[in-house]
Amino acid sequence: MSRVVVVWCADWPVTAVGVGAATPGAVVAGGRVAACSAAARAEGVRRGQALRDAQRRCPGLVVRERDADAEGRAFEAVVAAVAELTPKVEVVRPGLLAVPARGAARFYGGEEALRVLLQDTVVEAGFDCGAGIADGLFAAELAARSGNGGTVVPEGGAAEFLAPYSPVVLGRPELAELLWRLGVRTLGAFAALPAGRVAARFGADGALAHRLARGEEARPLAAVEGAADLAVHAVFEPPAERADRVVFEAKRLAGELHAGLAAAGAACVRLEVAVEFADGRESRRLWRHDGRLSALAVADRVRWQLSAWRPVEDGAVWGGVVRLDLVPDQLVPDTGRQEALWGRVTDPVARAADRVQALLGHRAITRPVLTGGRGPGEQVVKVPVGDLPPSGEPDGPWPGRLGAPAPAVVPPAPLPVRLVDAAGAEVVVSARCTVSAPPAALVVGDAPVAVVAWAGPWPADERWWDPDRARRRARFQVVTEDGAAYLVTVEGGRWHVEAAYD
Repeated sequence: MSRVVVVWCADWPVTAVGVGAATPGAVVAGGRVAACSAAARAEGVRRGQALRDAQRRCPGLVVRERDADAEGRAFEAVVAAVAELTPKVEVVRPGLLAVPARGAARFYGGEEALRVLLQDTVVEAGFDCGAGIADGLFAAELAARSGNGGTVVPEGGAAEFLAPYSPVVLGRPELAELLWRLGVRTLGAFAALPAGRVAARFGADGALAHRLARGEEARPLAAVEGAADLAVHAVFEPPAERADRVVFEAKRLAGELHAGLAAAGAACVRLEVAVEFADGRESRRLWRHDGRLSALAVADRVRWQLSAWRPVEDGAVWGGVVRLDLVPDQLVPDTGRQEALWGRVTDPVARAADRVQALLGHRAITRPVLTGGRGPGEQVVKVPVGDLPPSGEPDGPWPGRLGAPAPAVVPPAPLPVRLVDAAGAEVVVSARCTVSAPPAALVVGDAPVAVVAWAGPWPADERWWDPDRARRRARFQVVTEDGAAYLVTVEGGRWHVEAAYD
């Protein structure tokens, strides 16, 4: 198995939008926290939280929308710093890169010396990071995340290193939760299960996760004859002076590349993008993806690469681009994908969305998708057109879920209020869901409004087995004397308006 060194920059989506580790900040996507800084985590903010819950835990939270383009552009500075030391740098995703370890380790005096050198180089470039070396990419990434800036896992020791980790690190929440319910609490216990039984019970994705838990490569490499002939290229005459022209051509080339790979029965998990400029200079980058890089994903990576080579102002590419090459660098057997019964439907709206996304980015067009959740603000997320919807069945079961009718308005951020009794004391809900006194007024700011009708409480006790993600809250429906109706929630002793009714 190949030795791999991984450089990992923590909380990269937050760093890319200019929020430092010492500032409590978070980036959000679809109304949920996608990443947060170390200071925000210290205040109780966690990835996956609804934005209003994160702001309730950390009132001073600096919030930014996630910017995938900014993440890709900014990470090129890290890639360039590492490429000065070793040429074959693979970008796994913005914030994470990998380098073959053997040759570089011999040149720089050993694996630990290489690890420290790469870490120091990135830190000198202005970015905190960890670096780790292990057999395979998965173990090396966890090695980079461990301890004080990373570690070196001895050759052949990946399985032993991975054994104490929770299955959560596999990045498959549904599988991890199922294994937890079955009593499989560590990767070591998961790896000890017979491979055939795992494949029969959990399918192809579970078998792939089982290989990772055993410290093996996720997929064997595929020896595909004529792989070099699968490369595609475009020549620009006259030179392309705007980035959008190059990006649009990249999307077309990616479709052509996928067609050639399908005919060869292979999928590409590592792609080299080569851009040649009019002055003779050339930019080359390796981009890795565990699955299949879509045409839109390829276009995004070309845009990041162009932006990092020389800042793109008003869409103009400095010097002009004369040639673009997409070269499949690592192939795996294509396990196939299930198409619709009557073939792919040609939808003009979908084609138009593809064009806009190719120019403005994959997240430029989103669609609302119903998903699982107990609160009204948790049941709809925005998903980029072309992406699969998030996991979680909309229809449940969701014990503690709010029943019909659904509220008409859900505020983007929680509105702090107080629910008080006739004596002016705040209403308290006990652990047994008993109410200290009937609600008499809803206080918004300093202005109390009398409550004329109320119902509740409806408790929701979520993930009680996980202290970091556990939530306990209770909801009330109240009608005030001015004719308004609200869904108010108490969590951690604090009241807020979660939604409003017509």
